[in-house]
Amino acid sequence: MADRLQEINISKTMRTSFLDYAMSVIVSRALPDVRDGMKPVHRRILYGMHDNGMTSDKPYKKSARIVGDVMGKYHPHGDSSIYDAMVRMAQDFSYRYPLVDGQGNFGSMDGDGAAAMRYTEAKMSKISMELMRDINKNTIDFADNYDGNEREPVVLPARFPNLLVNGTSGIAVGMATNIPPHNLTEVINAVLALSDDPEITLPELMEHVKGPDFPTSGLIVGKGGIRRAYETGRGSVMMRARCEIEMMKNGKERIVVSEVPYLVNKARLVEKIAELARDKKIEGITDLRDETSLKEGVKIIIELRKDKNANVVLNNLFKHTPLQTSFGINMLALVDGQPKILSLKESLYHYLEHQKVVVRRRTEFDLKRAEDRAHILEGLKIALDHIDAIIALIRGSQNDEEARTGLMEQFNLSERQAQSILDMRLRRLTGLERSKIQAEYEEILKTIEYLREILSDEMKLLGIIREELTEIRDKYGDDRRTEITLGSLSDIEDEDLIPEEQIVVTLSHNSYIKRLPSSTYRAQHRGGRGVQGMNTMEDDFVSQLVTMSTHDYLMFFTNKGRIYRLKGYEIPELSRQSKGIPIVNMLEIDKDEKISTIIGVKDEDYEGKYLIFATKRGIVKRSSLNNFERINKNGKIAITFKEDDELLAVRLTDGSKEIILGTKDASLIRFDEGQIRNMGRTAAGVKGIKLREADEVVGLDVLSENQSILIVTSNGYGKITPEADYRSTNRGGVGVKTANLNARNGQLVYIASVDGDEDLMIVTNQGVIIRLLVEEISVTGRSTQGVRLIKLSDDQHVATVAKVKEEIEEEALESPDETPALPDESLDNEE
Repeated sequence: MADRLQEINISKTMRTSFLDYAMSVIVSRALPDVRDGMKPVHRRILYGMHDNGMTSDKPYKKSARIVGDVMGKYHPHGDSSIYDAMVRMAQDFSYRYPLVDGQGNFGSMDGDGAAAMRYTEAKMSKISMELMRDINKNTIDFADNYDGNEREPVVLPARFPNLLVNGTSGIAVGMATNIPPHNLTEVINAVLALSDDPEITLPELMEHVKGPDFPTSGLIVGKGGIRRAYETGRGSVMMRARCEIEMMKNGKERIVVSEVPYLVNKARLVEKIAELARDKKIEGITDLRDETSLKEGVKIIIELRKDKNANVVLNNLFKHTPLQTSFGINMLALVDGQPKILSLKESLYHYLEHQKVVVRRRTEFDLKRAEDRAHILEGLKIALDHIDAIIALIRGSQNDEEARTGLMEQFNLSERQAQSILDMRLRRLTGLERSKIQAEYEEILKTIEYLREILSDEMKLLGIIREELTEIRDKYGDDRRTEITLGSLSDIEDEDLIPEEQIVVTLSHNSYIKRLPSSTYRAQHRGGRGVQGMNTMEDDFVSQLVTMSTHDYLMFFTNKGRIYRLKGYEIPELSRQSKGIPIVNMLEIDKDEKISTIIGVKDEDYEGKYLIFATKRGIVKRSSLNNFERINKNGKIAITFKEDDELLAVRLTDGSKEIILGTKDASLIRFDEGQIRNMGRTAAGVKGIKLREADEVVGLDVLSENQSILIVTSNGYGKITPEADYRSTNRGGVGVKTANLNARNGQLVYIASVDGDEDLMIVTNQGVIIRLLVEEISVTGRSTQGVRLIKLSDDQHVATVAKVKEEIEEEALESPDETPALPDESLDNEE
């Protein structure tokens, strides 16, 4: 016994055994082959069905019969794994182009499982026949099955690029694959383009392959993840359900979901929405029902309360439910038996190389068969030319062997030719049959010549591949189902294609944003009634307005001290009467978070410029603008403060300006910004002005030399005071009086430094905008009440004010008649 014991290194043995197991799982179970896009179980199912004649033109057969045959011959890993794989191949919501034609219950999008295999029936689908085409023409290699009693294909001919068309997913040992499905027409067009130009670039390929095309349709938000995946083999795409907002007869809105993201369980999606509504995490949902049917397809109805905005609710649903989810792309496949992450071009290249092998081997097979037939026909021709001598030889022979030998020696024939003459029937001796043999021989010679040309000319070989791919595309191709929509800034591939123009961005009190060309508003005289700037809803009004270029950055500062950023052209351009779209659809802000300030920033501002922050409690902070150069989608902290405070305003400076702060009780302080040390992005700041009881800061601005100070009150009064009337003091003081306030003019709502060459936009709580020339506003002392700037009714007050620099004044016209963008409205000027 002792002489049979052997000492081994357990660590080395475990390592070797695990690696053997891992490679077995990787190669033989979990990963697809780049050539046919199939894992072994899928390949064996299709081959088993093909081998047993369960093709698309034959009747359905019991699934249990298919599974049993595949398990017994090729895949000894249990019937459940085989049936589960076959079921998925039959589901039109799992495969973009199903490879199995199933009859019976094969599951649903709600996560319902298929019926037992004894109840369902199946056969190959029409398109799966293209994966098997020419398999009997020695186009691919065969190998022994698990017990050596059968032969199975190592790879399928795959006459269309199934790896990309239907995608796949699988978890191996230490690696995983997740390839999304694509549109057949797009992928074949890309293969055709690659065959025409081997040096084709990724952007040129993406002109054909737009992105994944999921069987459940839906939307893909943004192109950045698609490009990264196609370039590197790894990426992530954001999938979103297709949702429409409809107005009901009772005036309420409802959200109708007609398409859901790929692989999302619809029943669990509805349960998640119901759970969020029940727990009050998403408010306003009054009814939720699934009206999905075979006739109309997916239809989920979400009814809302009348006071709820459907866009806001929908945005929260995207954020908290699988109505929006991501698909992580990992294009891992077996290349020559080794796992490799593939780019789009690499996967197409390997498929094209596989097709070259398939067509070449098929051509060689057809050539050999044609040459064999030509050889036989040559013997038959000899026999017909010497038919009398051959008949005499055969009649004089004692047996077949003697006759065959005599024919070979006397007429110089091969053994196969001699045997074919012996097998020839007497009817072939007629004149008609003689001419048929001659015609067949001539046709075979042409075929042989053509096949030899294909084998000797790579371009002709590619031409055959292109013809057959085009035939499949035209036969099975369809329109794209998944729509790709523009997402974030990173998805703009060429900003130069965006026209640069001056725009006006408005943000309403209820956080609706839009942009308009700056020429929409014309300059009017002081005291005019103004024009309607936006069609606001009840209790909403324009709160902020910024002029900028479409190529500038728009920074958003919230009352909670966070910063977000977009490009000007990312703001939707809508009509003057439109209310805009909810800011929550563009920025990921909390539902109780408000935008306190928006400012436009140019690229060159990031070097040498500073941001000055002011809070309602009089705290100020200065920070370099380059601290805010990289702002992600979720935003960043811009300032930290106490809970009872909030961010009021932010201004850009060059580091050498003076700061003015004004309060609603008309106190104003002026000090050098150098008194505020430069702080980090999340710093809390220092005291800027000492507030009296119940007072709060209403305005912040920077003051340059020779500028004046403009104030506007809530009742539409305003004035300009020379900056010399305000002495410069130390930061943290109580300031000086800047206006004589009373019931007539109201409280202070706005302060700003002006040069006198600006225009002034005054916006009321009812959304009326008037544009004034600053030079027309009276210049008075600090203690005066000011003059009327805009006529207001009893229920109106000034909501916000913004100054407009002269860069857009070229568009401001002298009279209403010269402003076709705006309708004439009554002007009541008060000088």
